Amino acid sequence: MMNKLLYTIVAASITIGAYAQKSDGTTKSLLKAEKEFGESLAKNGAKVAFTTYSADNGLVFRPNPVNAKTYYATQGDTKDLSWTPAYARVSKSGDWGFTTGPYTYKGTETGYGEYFSLWKVSDGKWQLVLDLGTEHNKPLNKPTSEFIEPKEFYKPKFLNDKQREAGANIIATTEKTLNATLKSYGISAFAGFVNPDVRVLFPGYEPILGKDKALAFFNSMISKVALKTTKIDKADGGDFAYSYGVAAIDYKADLRESFNYVFVYERQADHNWNLISIVFTPADR
Repeated sequence: MMNKLLYTIVAASITIGAYAQKSDGTTKSLLKAEKEFGESLAKNGAKVAFTTYSADNGLVFRPNPVNAKTYYATQGDTKDLSWTPAYARVSKSGDWGFTTGPYTYKGTETGYGEYFSLWKVSDGKWQLVLDLGTEHNKPLNKPTSEFIEPKEFYKPKFLNDKQREAGANIIATTEKTLNATLKSYGISAFAGFVNPDVRVLFPGYEPILGKDKALAFFNSMISKVALKTTKIDKADGGDFAYSYGVAAIDYKADLRESFNYVFVYERQADHNWNLISIVFTPADR
C-alpha cells in the first residue's frame, strides 16, 4: 500500500511538472518552467525535481559533468536549495534558452552562489540540459532582473542533423580561433570575442557584468587560458549557441587551476559570434 501511494505521489508530480514545462516559445514560458522546477524541489526534493525536469541526456556539473538523472538517483535528497532567475534569454526558434541568477543553500551552513541553467524544448516542453553553479560569499549587491523576449520568431521548416552539425562547426571554428588567440596574446584576447553585455560567473565572485568590468577582472589576475572543447550545440534559430569543456587557467600569481566552462555565444549583425555568458566552475581532476 505504501509503495503504491509513493508511486502515485511521484507520478502525480511528474504529470504536473510536464504540464508546467510547456513551452510557447517565449522567455516567459521558460521562466515559468524554472519557477515550477524550484517549487518542485522545495516540495518534493532534488531527486524528483531533477528527474522530472531534466532531459534524458541532461548534464549537471557536480563538479564535473554527469548525467543528471543518473546522478540524482544515487544522491541523498535535499529540499534546502532555492534560486531566483535574474537574467533569461530564449532563441528566436523558441526551442532553446537559458537562465541565471543567485542561489541559496541552507545546509549546516548557509551557502550562496550563482547558478546557470540551459534548457531545450522536447515534445513541446522545456527540459533542463545543463546545470552548474559558482559559489561566493553572501551577496552584497541585490541583483537586477532582465528577461529578454525574442524579437522575432524563426525556425527552419527543414533542418536535418547534417545541417545542424555544419552550424555547430561554425561555432567550433570560432572557439578554436579564440583558443589560439588566447594562447598567442594571453587573457586580453577575450576583448575581441565578448559582447558589451557579457556576464561572467567565476568562483568566489558575484556576477561580473559588462565587457569593461569583465576584461578588467580577467586582466587583474589571469595571464593565460587554454580551452579544450567537449561539445558545441546551436539553437535552430541560428542566433545562439553554447559550448562546454575544460579550461586550464594560469594566474598571475604563478598558479594553475582546472575549470569546467560553459560559454554562450550570440550571433551578431556582422555574422560574427560573440560571448554573452562565460561560466567557470572548478573541475575535479
